[in-house]
Amino acid sequence: MRYRDKTILKEAAFQVVLYILVFSFFSFDRQGFHVDTYKLLTFLQYTIGTLFISYYLLPRFFYKKMYLPFFIAVLLVVATLIFIEETVLEQIYFPDTRGRRFPGIFFSLLKVLPIITILTGFKFAWDALVKQARLEELEKEIKESELKMLKSQINPHFLFNNLNNLYAYAIENSPKTPTIILELSAVLRYMLYECKEQYVSLFQEVKNLEHFVKLNELQIEERGKVNYLAKNIGKAYKIAPLILIVFVENAFKHSQASQAENIIIDIEMEITAEGVFDFRCKNNYEEVSNTENLPHGIGLENVRKRLEILYPDQYDLELTKTKNFYEVHLSLKLEKLANNELHHYRRPTASPAYS
Repeated sequence: MRYRDKTILKEAAFQVVLYILVFSFFSFDRQGFHVDTYKLLTFLQYTIGTLFISYYLLPRFFYKKMYLPFFIAVLLVVATLIFIEETVLEQIYFPDTRGRRFPGIFFSLLKVLPIITILTGFKFAWDALVKQARLEELEKEIKESELKMLKSQINPHFLFNNLNNLYAYAIENSPKTPTIILELSAVLRYMLYECKEQYVSLFQEVKNLEHFVKLNELQIEERGKVNYLAKNIGKAYKIAPLILIVFVENAFKHSQASQAENIIIDIEMEITAEGVFDFRCKNNYEEVSNTENLPHGIGLENVRKRLEILYPDQYDLELTKTKNFYEVHLSLKLEKLANNELHHYRRPTASPAYS
């Protein structure tokens, strides 16, 4: 059954229950619940009027902000209901008492308006809830689409940088080329096969980051030092994939572009006692004119957007630039993996087959 059909059935069931409840109050008098033909016919005409207001006037005028035509039409409906009750129903059932004189517009409105207001009000509230649910669903779909787009930008960005480096090593027939290919293969395998979900195991993400660091460390050779430290990571937490890799990539890129030696890159991360993931990435650089023309790429902007979507009010990102150092400090409140997710990540994963 389609979502729209389910919604219509739910609304129909809700309206039936509501009308039965309101009718029971309408038919209650000092002698208790008492239904006669007059009350039944009176409530029936109220029901017809309310349905006309709820399912025609509301969507036709009120929801389109045509308020004046809406209220004029409602007044005409109420006037018609009063007219039928006074000139037809009461003349038939109470010709010698209530049918002899008109009790006045105020008294008549007190009989009609409460019923119509209650029934129409619940219809308005129902429509508001359905609209809110649709907006939330649409917002969720937009966020998911944006996340997929942002994540899809990372792989080409990563490949563009590393294939250029691999090409340079291959041209030189460097003995490090096979090692670079293996590390690159490990990183790409993770990106292509294990990053399809919105969240992954933090342990896996850090392991992939380690492969990435080794891949870039090979390019530095004897020109500097890379310090990599991961503490208290464990396997209990999950994180959005491919966030940390952007900061590390920028550190290597800008350090190597601005200086030929004495490169220093420090990468530290840990889960604090409060369950906060604390990540720091620091690299040195030299102020030279050609670094101004170094392309910044899509990395940092991409990460900021993903953090804002996935971790609103749950992260703190500080980018600090001094004369010779650039530091990234990310504090991230992570959620723990569910039991079924823990079981999934504890199982050994086979390497995908290549054809």
